[in-house]
Amino acid sequence: MTARSRLADFLFLATIFSVSFQNVYWNVAGRVNLADVLALLFIVAFLADRISARDGRIPPTTVAVLAFAAGLLLVYLVGFFNLDTKQSLSLFEKGMTKFVIHFAFLAAGIAYLARRSERFYWRTVGWFCAGFAANAAYGVLQLAARVAGHNLDALVLNPITGGAASINIWGAVGQSNVYRINALTGDANHLGVMLVVPLLLLTPIYLRLERGHRLRVPLAVLLGFLLLTEIGTLSRSGLLGLGAGGAVLAVVYRRQVASRALLFPLAAVGAVLAVVVTRRLSYFENILHARLQTSDTSSTLHFQVYDFIPQTLHAHPLFGFGLNTFSVYFEFVTGRTRWGAHSYYVATVVETGLVGTLLFALFLVYLFRRLGAARRIGRALAAMGDPVAARVRPLAWGLTAALLGTIAANAFYLTMQFYYFYALALLALAAPIVFGRRLPQ
Repeated sequence: MTARSRLADFLFLATIFSVSFQNVYWNVAGRVNLADVLALLFIVAFLADRISARDGRIPPTTVAVLAFAAGLLLVYLVGFFNLDTKQSLSLFEKGMTKFVIHFAFLAAGIAYLARRSERFYWRTVGWFCAGFAANAAYGVLQLAARVAGHNLDALVLNPITGGAASINIWGAVGQSNVYRINALTGDANHLGVMLVVPLLLLTPIYLRLERGHRLRVPLAVLLGFLLLTEIGTLSRSGLLGLGAGGAVLAVVYRRQVASRALLFPLAAVGAVLAVVVTRRLSYFENILHARLQTSDTSSTLHFQVYDFIPQTLHAHPLFGFGLNTFSVYFEFVTGRTRWGAHSYYVATVVETGLVGTLLFALFLVYLFRRLGAARRIGRALAAMGDPVAARVRPLAWGLTAALLGTIAANAFYLTMQFYYFYALALLALAAPIVFGRRLPQ
């Protein structure tokens, strides 16, 4: 392997590892995330390596992704003519920049994994989940430091980024603040929705590990830790996504629902929660009661944003108000500047109209179809007696549940525009290519 190839490996895995670190950014000609920098460097390294090797092969899946990107780009450019303020133009340019980097990374990443081994694909999955684990670990330390009267972000994160970050304060019970873990995402709800992915992705893989496998205990501990962190975010959208994806896995793996492999980690999580909650029972009862309310101001806003859809369809039904411009045109309603739609689907309809919404919906359908192909490959490998089938099918179901959970959670939040979603799509689209090589032509 050449030095250029090793550099591409490092940049690719580093990008995959950092896709959930939304709050690691620098204000250089706008907000530039760590993942932005790493993704761009990987794309350059990948192209340089392909040019040097005179390798112009492009997998059909990459071609399909580029076709979707071209269609969305056309929609966005048509929507550009609906912009009518300088602020909306600035936001449109930022949205376009992110869009180009996201899809370029997705297309290049698929072509990259298509040339690599199954072992490297699993390394990618490992680094992807390790990034979420590191993010969650930082969040727990962040919470512990804040309870002790210290600001971990001020000590660690702010000197690096030059910005100001701190743990989310949700409210207060009596004289005590209620803190929500937001870790390196900047928003507790973002973290809660993101953690749905590793929880659902790893669960079926863990359940199908053979007894005595070296990863069985580490995965059980990791899943329990991620679940505790998920609960610590107090994110209802995260729990909604976890429930939606978990329902799929509960049907597919119904025989394992009552198994010791699943019940023991859940019992350990329950025991930790019981110890913590019983120490301040009334405090946590108030928090639980508040989070179960659906008539509070926060919940009302999440539902009210859907009222913007009819206004959009009346004004700009086909191509919307323009990419990334929701906050500009509805500031008079929300009363806030740079306030997102708090629903990916509302944002999609408002900003890209019916045409953009339909095109992105087709992209999601394509993702599910490719995951269906991965599951069929797993069944075919099982019929051939290939032991790899015991890993491929759980992987495909885990990716399916993670995608479904993310889609459900984004009904009331806005995270599918972040890098982690495109990394999830990358793993989903590359899986049939990588493992399909085992089948006879």
